[in-house]
Amino acid sequence: MVEDARRRALELDFWSEPVTLRSLSAGPSGHRFLADDGMEHYIVHIGDDLPEHMVYRYNEIAVSQAAHEAGLSPALLHYEPGALVFEYDPDARATDADDLAQPANMDRLIGLLGQCHLDLPGRLEVPGPMFWVFHLNRRYARLIMQHGAALTSAPASSLARLMALNDELEAAIGAIEPVFCHNNLAIDTVLDNGEQFFLTQWQYGGWNDGLYDLASLATNLDLEAGAAEDMLHRYRQLTGEDADQTSRRRFAAWKRAALIWSGLWGGVGAMFPNPGSVSGSVPGSVLGADHFDYTLYSQQRLDRLEATIAEFRSI
Repeated sequence: MVEDARRRALELDFWSEPVTLRSLSAGPSGHRFLADDGMEHYIVHIGDDLPEHMVYRYNEIAVSQAAHEAGLSPALLHYEPGALVFEYDPDARATDADDLAQPANMDRLIGLLGQCHLDLPGRLEVPGPMFWVFHLNRRYARLIMQHGAALTSAPASSLARLMALNDELEAAIGAIEPVFCHNNLAIDTVLDNGEQFFLTQWQYGGWNDGLYDLASLATNLDLEAGAAEDMLHRYRQLTGEDADQTSRRRFAAWKRAALIWSGLWGGVGAMFPNPGSVSGSVPGSVLGADHFDYTLYSQQRLDRLEATIAEFRSI
């Protein structure tokens, strides 16, 4: 609950002076507050491990530290079980599709992703996990079946059909050259202070194909097809390559795989809800007065998947 998270934030060993807290968001992965100790402001994230989602805070801590060292993220100033305290940039704001419609912003962000994928791994103190979305999708499907839960009434929600599509997409991807990815780029995990983009909330950070970061950003921000294609083209230019037919098909496959993951994530979240949670990182239509509507979110993601399967198969 929000009040329990607030109490935990106020009792952190980090504080030497009384603090005031303002709630920023309270979502499926935890609660975030803006803290003021009378001298500085901080971002406080309260959240425990989420084994059902393979989220373990020790990994988030290690990756957050490496990401700051690489110049990708705000500094992690303090951590203790279930709590992280980050530096606060008052000029940083969330990124949306309109921001990325500006070529200069797109170039800055793609440059940052290239830096993440190539520079961050050498700064990690731990090996880091593999984020293979196809395996994670199969795991989510098993959890849903084991608990006898229904996913949604959406046409694409048959688990057997989703797993067949999951296999088809994995085959389309083929072999990859792993780089270290964020794996959950969204409105509130990509911040911009006007001079630099920052990546935050590394709970899903792990090894993956770099195109998956582009795919998750495109799906989570609902980028138009032209903007997503432009993003792919600019990313491939980082290594002097063209966005050829093979790249476009693999990018399309990753986008559909990300939608399956989101849909199944919502299905599992409905079985293991974070009571009283409300999040600012997802469409407002899935937010109730005091809870996150996992079932509606899942259906929205799977409806979008259903509408784009034929397009993928035509590439």
